[in-house]
Amino acid sequence: MYFYVAIMTDVHTKAQRSFNMSRIRAKNTKPELLVRRYLHSLGYRYTLHHKGLPGRPDIVLPRYQTIIFVHGCFWHGHKGCKYFKMPGTNTEWWKAKIAANRANDTKAAGTLRKGGWQVIVVWECGLKKDTIANTFRQLIKKLK
Repeated sequence: MYFYVAIMTDVHTKAQRSFNMSRIRAKNTKPELLVRRYLHSLGYRYTLHHKGLPGRPDIVLPRYQTIIFVHGCFWHGHKGCKYFKMPGTNTEWWKAKIAANRANDTKAAGTLRKGGWQVIVVWECGLKKDTIANTFRQLIKKLK
């Protein structure tokens, strides 16, 4: 009797994976820039990455008492999203990392809401070609 065991291995070398990961930015990501450009084109003015607020929000609209977080589906573990897939290597570490990110997101949003802020989360998958118009429509609806 034969058993087939599939072993998930990374398609990149350790050096290539390290290089790829080093290129991932925390600020000024493409999804974040899309949201910022759209808001600015409509006349909304905002501040960025406010250090004094929990979670260092991506976009702060003081006039509207609103915070916008632009979350990457992978890094924040977007449940049910086709762009989130748990890595096959070092899985336990990634599970802990993503769970910690989710916990930090929940804690920051709760603290901000208690402080009187409206918190809006824009997911990276909502900024794809087929969904961006609806995402922006919902965003503006929440701001008004």
